[in-house]
Amino acid sequence: MPEDGRVVLYDRGGRLGRKSEKVQIMQMKSLGRTGVRVSELCLGSMTWGTQNTEAEGHAQIDRALAAGINFVDTAEMYPVNPVSAELAGRTEEIIGTWNAANPARRGDYVLATKHSGEGQKIVRDGAPITAESIPGAIEGSLRRLQTDYIDLYQFHWPNRGSYMFRKNWSYAPSDVDREAVIDNMRGCLEALAAEVRRGTIRHFGLSNESAWGTAQWLRLAEETGGPRVASTQNEYSLLCRLYDTDMAELSAYEDVGLLAFSPLGTGLLTGKYQDGAVPEGSRKTFNPELGGRHGPRVYPAVAAYMDVAARHGVDPVHMALAWCRTRPFMCSAIFGATTPEQLDRALGSVEVVLDAEILTELDAVHRSHPMPF
Repeated sequence: MPEDGRVVLYDRGGRLGRKSEKVQIMQMKSLGRTGVRVSELCLGSMTWGTQNTEAEGHAQIDRALAAGINFVDTAEMYPVNPVSAELAGRTEEIIGTWNAANPARRGDYVLATKHSGEGQKIVRDGAPITAESIPGAIEGSLRRLQTDYIDLYQFHWPNRGSYMFRKNWSYAPSDVDREAVIDNMRGCLEALAAEVRRGTIRHFGLSNESAWGTAQWLRLAEETGGPRVASTQNEYSLLCRLYDTDMAELSAYEDVGLLAFSPLGTGLLTGKYQDGAVPEGSRKTFNPELGGRHGPRVYPAVAAYMDVAARHGVDPVHMALAWCRTRPFMCSAIFGATTPEQLDRALGSVEVVLDAEILTELDAVHRSHPMPF
């Protein structure tokens, strides 16, 4: 039994079993070089306002904080399922009413939100992120969140485009005007620095970024004195391991931690969509393609991971989230829940540590199913 109290998967007479002797305390990780410590799990909020009511969102915050989570992530364009201009900002408003009802607790958690960028028509008609757009976007988020400051302010995706969301199959970085990109980055950092001085934001993060883009933000922060990138929020799970190559190296050497979104593969890794199942009220009822993840190769991959979990006697949700924690570049895994049962199930993952045998088997599945969507 490790000293931190986690449940361990261990070898017992040729098969794996489990043992636990005390309740696990949520572990904390460094958020880049900020000096801030965040919980290994981050509560995602993108369903609050569509699949979840305001009361349910508030209950999730209460339950997560009680379990040791100190990190909540949102975005000005949320909620999703579906995305709509009429509802954009509603999730921030739900967090804001919780803040208003619990003013003494604002310092109990790290609050992250995101500035929408080019192409997403529901916010500012899809305008790019610029030095001019930043102050107004921050003011809008502060108003909806009913807070004086944002702990981690993130750019939702690069103006120049991204290989995320299945765009890796046709990604064309050669189309970029490098000097225009660099000029925009420099101006944005100057605007962010002004907001840090004003006290509206404390730290800066990226989302859906590449190694080149992150490296430029880091270089320009040194050049301009702007805020240093603390984290990158990219998709990462057993089913999506694009981060394992260049971004992993950058994270390790530059202390830019990964905030993994969709660590359960939009629910695929729970097994609930196997054999054609579509549970009532699930994400797949709103988004049948699961953002491009639905396809003929993903379900055999999920079946292989489910088989590993079954043979080792571990909940597949716990396995998927505990595996994220083994990655050397991981800062926090962002999960979402639409029911209290889903929330508690995800929270239970902190009790599990995967041993070398199960990790080897998970790598073997990845080799057989390297890019299932």
